[in-house]
Amino acid sequence: MSVTPPLDREEYGPRARPLPFERGTDGPRVVLTGVDGTRTSLRAASYAAGLARRQGAALVVVFVSSPALYTALADGVVAGAVQRNHDELVAELREECRRGAEELGLPVTFLCRRGDAYAELAAAADETRADLVVVGSSEQAGHRLVGSVATRLVRTGRWPVVVVP
Repeated sequence: MSVTPPLDREEYGPRARPLPFERGTDGPRVVLTGVDGTRTSLRAASYAAGLARRQGAALVVVFVSSPALYTALADGVVAGAVQRNHDELVAELREECRRGAEELGLPVTFLCRRGDAYAELAAAADETRADLVVVGSSEQAGHRLVGSVATRLVRTGRWPVVVVP
């Protein structure tokens, strides 16, 4: 069984940490976006990066891994394959963040978390004192009945939330 790398935080760009600021000043200073590798989440990340660049804000990219129920029941071979797939996705997203930070001259922080997507995004937004949260809309049909991560973030009401289709 492979060892899971520690949940991490990596910072890229010209100034890796956002400068201290006072809430309520002109425009957002910290823009947080959640990514999971889906088409809508990558569009949300692009939107958030463009907004952060135009506003002179720091960008925080959060990848939340939500382990599926079947992985706990799977044998070692299947669990190992799922873990390798997860590790490859994290490495790909991390590299994309690093490249984007260099291209745009934007301070980017990449956070990798495990657990419920809503709970982890909300905690990351509070920890980083995010002024704006940008997420992609859900493409799963069941979320129309149960509610998506985006809907739950909007209902929380602690930050402005932009949902990118």
